[in-house]
Amino acid sequence: MTFDVPPADPATAAAHFLARLSFETDVSDVHAALEAGRPGLVVVDSRGDAAWRQGHLLGAVHLPTAQIAARAAAVVPPGSTVVTYCWGPGCNGATRAALEFARLGWPVREMIGGFEYWAREGLPVVTPEGTVRRPVDALTAPRSAVACDC
Repeated sequence: MTFDVPPADPATAAAHFLARLSFETDVSDVHAALEAGRPGLVVVDSRGDAAWRQGHLLGAVHLPTAQIAARAAAVVPPGSTVVTYCWGPGCNGATRAALEFARLGWPVREMIGGFEYWAREGLPVVTPEGTVRRPVDALTAPRSAVACDC
């Protein structure tokens, strides 16, 4: 049982959570950064072609994980901060993509929740029919706002 193990001391816990925030970001923060036109931010959809066509983030770059090593330098400007995403929490594709970018020398974060939570939070999705927004799923975000206010 987890409560049989004592919690980490506060300094160790602070270091752990700070490290997580340097490796991960969430859909609300990515959306806010894109809306603000944050300089140097490149959001990379690491899914395959069929998934990209089904829907993707407005402003994302399509670069499947298997192509990152060969194409990243041509697609992502040097000095950019990369945020990777894939399908969702049940998929580690964004983690693998982030690892590839880190190995190539880019500062990188993984967008937790992935495309699934982006769409479930009612954020804009580009589809073959145009840009759409799904109704907000009340289990992922309040219906009256785009962010969870955390």
